[in-house]
Amino acid sequence: MRIAVAMSGGVDSSVAAAVLAEQGHEVIGLSMQLYDVSGQSGRERTFGSCCTIDDLHDARRVAAAINIPHYILNLERQFDEQVVSNFVREYAAGRTPLPCARCNSDLKFATLLDRARGFGAETVATGHYARVVLDGRAGRYLLMRGADPAKDQSYFLFSLTQSQLARAVFPVGDRAKGAVREYARRHGLPVADKPDSHEICFVPDDDYAAFVSKRAPDSTLDGVVVDEGGRVLARHQGIHRFTVGQRKGLGLPSSPSGAPMYVLALSPADQQVVVGPKSALERTTLTASDVNWIVEEPGTTLSVTAQIRHRHPAAPATVRVIGDRQVALTFDAPQIAITPGQAVVFYEGDVVAGGGWIEA
Repeated sequence: MRIAVAMSGGVDSSVAAAVLAEQGHEVIGLSMQLYDVSGQSGRERTFGSCCTIDDLHDARRVAAAINIPHYILNLERQFDEQVVSNFVREYAAGRTPLPCARCNSDLKFATLLDRARGFGAETVATGHYARVVLDGRAGRYLLMRGADPAKDQSYFLFSLTQSQLARAVFPVGDRAKGAVREYARRHGLPVADKPDSHEICFVPDDDYAAFVSKRAPDSTLDGVVVDEGGRVLARHQGIHRFTVGQRKGLGLPSSPSGAPMYVLALSPADQQVVVGPKSALERTTLTASDVNWIVEEPGTTLSVTAQIRHRHPAAPATVRVIGDRQVALTFDAPQIAITPGQAVVFYEGDVVAGGGWIEA
C-alpha cells in the first residue's frame, strides 16, 4: 500500500514509518508545520517543545535514513482555526480544553488525510499507542487500547469516525515503549533516544494562562474567589488561570480546619472561582455532548468503564443516551474533579465504545 505517515520528529512516528517501510509498503513522510517556525533554533523557540523547526529537521533526517520521500505541509491556518482558537475560547469560557484530541480528529485524520490523497495515499499512519481492528460481524472498525498500558493513547482518539478509522494505521500500537526505542536503535534512527514531549505544543514554556491572555485580552477579566457559601476570599486575574481540581497557586490560606482548598467550579458569567475542600470535588454524574460512538450507539443504556482524563483510572459507569449526541453518565463510585471541557471516554474492556466532551 501507499501510506502517508504523520512524522512529528519523535521516536514513535519515526518507528511507525520505519516499520511500514520494512513491511514493504510505499511510505511517504508528511510533517505538519503548525505555526510560524521562522527563526526557531535550539532553545530559542517561539512556541512549545513539539513540532518546532528542530522536529521538522529530525523528521527529515529519519526519512533520509529509511529512504522514503518527505514533505512538509503548511497547516498553520487550519491549526489556528481548529485547535488553537478552540483552546483559547474554552479557557476564556471557564472550561479546560483538550487540544491533542482536537488535533487528532480535525487535522491528522481529516485535513492531513485529504492532503495525503494528493500523494496517492488513502491511508494515514501515526505513532499513537492504539490499535484498529475490523469487526467483520458488526461491519465496524473498532478502536482499541494500545498494548502498553503505560503509553495507551486511545483516550485522545475517541472522536475518530468510522471513515477515519478505516484509513488509520497505528504501527506501534501493539508494542511497548521500550521495544519501540530498541527498534529505533537497532535500525539506526537518529531520534532513538530523543525525549518525549509532554507540553502543549503551541504554548511557550507551558504557560497557558499567559498565552490565553495574549490571544484573548478582552475575555480574560478579573473576578473573585469565593467559598461554597459565596463568601469572597480573594480576587483573581481571570478564570482562564484556573481549572477544576486545582490546588496550587490559589493564593489562599487553608480552610479553618487547616485542610487545603481546591477549585470546585468556574462561573464565567460572573467571573467567579468557587473553592472548597477536596471532598466537595467528588461527583458521580456528568453530562457530555458531541458524543462519537465507535461501537453501535446503544438504544438506552450501556455499562462501561469510563475515563475523565488521560491518566485517570477507568471506573465502572452507566451511560444513558439523552439526546442527539448527548449522554448522561453515572459512575458506580464518586470521581474526583470531573472537569468541563475535558473528554469522557467509554470503554468495553480494551475497546473504545465512544466518548464525548464533558459539559457539566
